[in-house]
Amino acid sequence: MRKTVPARTLALACALALAAGTAPAAAATPAASAVSVASAVSAPSSVSAVSVSAGSRTAVLRRYAADTWRSMTAMVDPGTGLPADKVSGDLSVRAKVTSPTNAGTYLWSTLSARELGLAGRRQAAARVGRVLDALGRLDHDAATGLYYNWYDPATLQVVRAWPDTGDPVRPFVSSVDNAWLAVALTMVRDAVPEQAAKAGALLSRMDFTAFYDPEARPDAGTGLMTGGYWPEKPDGCSQETDYAHTGTTVYSTCHRYGAMSETRIVSYVAIALGQVPATHYFGLWRTFPDTCDWGWADQRPQGAWRTHQGIKVFEGTYGYRGMRYVPTWGGSMFEALMANLVVPEERWGARSWGRNHPVHVAAQIEHGLNEAKYGYWGFSPSDDPAGGYREYGVDPLGMDTDGYTSDEERTSTDPGFGDCRPAKPEPGDYGDGVVTPHASFLALRYAGDKALDNLARLRAGFDSYGPGGFYDAVAVRSGRVAKEYLALDQGMIMGALGNALADDALRRYFTRGGAERRLKPVLGVEEWDARMR
Repeated sequence: MRKTVPARTLALACALALAAGTAPAAAATPAASAVSVASAVSAPSSVSAVSVSAGSRTAVLRRYAADTWRSMTAMVDPGTGLPADKVSGDLSVRAKVTSPTNAGTYLWSTLSARELGLAGRRQAAARVGRVLDALGRLDHDAATGLYYNWYDPATLQVVRAWPDTGDPVRPFVSSVDNAWLAVALTMVRDAVPEQAAKAGALLSRMDFTAFYDPEARPDAGTGLMTGGYWPEKPDGCSQETDYAHTGTTVYSTCHRYGAMSETRIVSYVAIALGQVPATHYFGLWRTFPDTCDWGWADQRPQGAWRTHQGIKVFEGTYGYRGMRYVPTWGGSMFEALMANLVVPEERWGARSWGRNHPVHVAAQIEHGLNEAKYGYWGFSPSDDPAGGYREYGVDPLGMDTDGYTSDEERTSTDPGFGDCRPAKPEPGDYGDGVVTPHASFLALRYAGDKALDNLARLRAGFDSYGPGGFYDAVAVRSGRVAKEYLALDQGMIMGALGNALADDALRRYFTRGGAERRLKPVLGVEEWDARMR
């Protein structure tokens, strides 16, 4: 989703002691319910998780929300109302680029701020309105109503040269980025009456069939989504595509999104809008099959073929330290849980996602505390404290053989693939683990006390907290801190806090209507063998 993440790491190749804050507590919110986070995950042996009262927990989360909201507002260009991709740790320097995802996360952060009393109703509506007005002025693909990946938030022009380096940027229409914007527009249409018509008009012109390849899974009888397309032929791999059968040629990515990663949001949006068949959900791979044809994948799964609504599904799971789970692509927290901010997967899919999400959280805790012995946990793509941006995760939680790793040294594991590929020895030790606070916030729903404890220890142990809340990432052995705030990561924090403190407000705003009517029936069908030890 960000420029510096290699495309292959986001897709299948052609196949997140209680801390006291310094900011004043936020104003009371009449509509906000008591925080509804649980401590459902059993603590690994080395965890000393705090147990806090609901009132204390709420006060801490509200303080985190107030500070995080400060960083989101600091990203906003005063002339256009659009947020930048990121802002410096002192909140003084904004990036000169933005994306559809950035606009989306700022819109739902504004709704969270309204729900929590951090922004008044009129102020929130005005902020939302400025974003919608800017979106209406942006150059976009008129045939599909979809947006390009990078814009200058000050001038609203499409970015054609990267500001920091001058490197050329070829305009690209990203399926994931447009999906996150569509999510936010759906929320605004439901939650902000003053702006409902504008949001609805922008949403109604977005055509996600431009990304749908109906022939991508002929073995299953359904299709998959592409990563996006270029209006002009790029260097490297691309495929000529007549999108939406309009007679217009674009150049689609050669990969298709097929893993149960954050990219599933594209499928969710397209299904919710009624633009692709709901059965497309069953075309996503839980794991690849257990044959040597797929022996390049991270590990050999356990599972069986089943048929759901006419679609053949291999319901496989991976294993890690006695746990079973459906993996993501790279093994990161945001891949597992970002979509869950807006879709109540654990309720609609109680026997699938409801089992799977707690295991991913437990496995991240297990890795950080007991396997790698960092003393902290929460691995997800973030700023690299050594410079730049990088993907981080827990390698065995992903399908990619070269999955995301948790340290700067890229210490990986390879459990092999049965007789198809021999296992490699386990690492003797791990290096400088990189932990990002947004991963703990994503885990609040499943390990509330442990997430709060992890955040409090990060704050106490490092210079990891500034005027806009937690900085983006901490290398826990060197002590280096990435002192920036990213719209994507701060937006995930605001989303998690808005749900936790305001009775799942963001989920309600997204799911009323097409999402519940079309998505809920397919999410509730399966029963995954996901379990903790």
